[in-house]
Amino acid sequence: MLDDTRFGLDRHATLPGPLRLDGGALLSPIDIGYETYGTLAPDGGNAILVCHALTGDQHVASISPVTGKPGWWTRLVGPGKPIDPARHFIICANVLGGCTGSSGPATVNPATGKPWGMSFPVITIRDMVRAQAMLLDHLGVETLAAVIGGSMGGMQALSWSATFPDRVRAAVVIASAARHTAQNIAFHEVGRQAVMADPKWRGGDYYADGDPPAAGLAVARMAAHITYLSEAGLTEKFGRRLQTGSAKSFGFDADFQVESYLRHQGISFVDRFDANSYLYITRATDYFDLAEEHGGHLANAFRESKARFCLISFDTDWLYPTSESRAIVHALNAAGAPVSFVELNSPFGHDAFLLDSPGMNRVIDGFLRAGA
Repeated sequence: MLDDTRFGLDRHATLPGPLRLDGGALLSPIDIGYETYGTLAPDGGNAILVCHALTGDQHVASISPVTGKPGWWTRLVGPGKPIDPARHFIICANVLGGCTGSSGPATVNPATGKPWGMSFPVITIRDMVRAQAMLLDHLGVETLAAVIGGSMGGMQALSWSATFPDRVRAAVVIASAARHTAQNIAFHEVGRQAVMADPKWRGGDYYADGDPPAAGLAVARMAAHITYLSEAGLTEKFGRRLQTGSAKSFGFDADFQVESYLRHQGISFVDRFDANSYLYITRATDYFDLAEEHGGHLANAFRESKARFCLISFDTDWLYPTSESRAIVHALNAAGAPVSFVELNSPFGHDAFLLDSPGMNRVIDGFLRAGA
């Protein structure tokens, strides 16, 4: 029985592998950075895997050692919250390809003794899930009471139920999709090109110099961050208000408050994220197409699943709009899988799942308790 009574125990595992990737490569060994909260029940029936979004990490509900800030989902995970270490054994792992403890382009290639850089194999969402499954094997967790995630985390939750149908009893998929649209891919390509156009990228070989392509990565983050917000939210928060007084500079400094906000988002991001990891993880989400993996029919992905499903969308999310969640619900219905679905109101766009959302918390709490 695993007993992590300290809240948020930061861990690292080196797993022997090999892990065969969708692209054909074999990866061995595999490093996984992860955190655990709570105690695994004697029957192993209370494990919940929380999957992070594109630029998240394993520090879901405890202080990040990189930023010194609270975890990214403290509104949902913690004592007295819907995902509670008093009731659940909670695992959150940094995804394969990430940059906070898991194997990725910034980690050392054992064959060369140097960082992988762009020689790291291209990965998929399903590869991330397979690596997580290896971690659960290492922890002695055979089945999951639930797998939960928003955005890219929701993609992992969907992939879990399709890839390991006998290991998942419930899946909560928030503000997500079963595949990327052309528009999603287009925004990511703009970001990748911004990184690769930065002279400091050097084909991904920038680690030895300690001088990463910060400018390109900041621009990539600025472009992506726009997709996480809503027009109504931006208008309410910033409008066309100027940063200083009422006078325009008639130059190209950040005259508007929204410009200053985006620049701040870009600058703060480069302090905690690796540029090459950004390339790899965005590519993984672009490749994600659950129907394609199952003969072109999304319902086929869920035919073997034993899980209950809960899907949540937000009315102002234009990155993964409600129509994407409805498509998943229709496929689950066709597969005969039990599913609950709700669209919630929020002015915050895609980022609503990370912000204060009492409605979301109530839905998740009720769903989890119903299956206890």
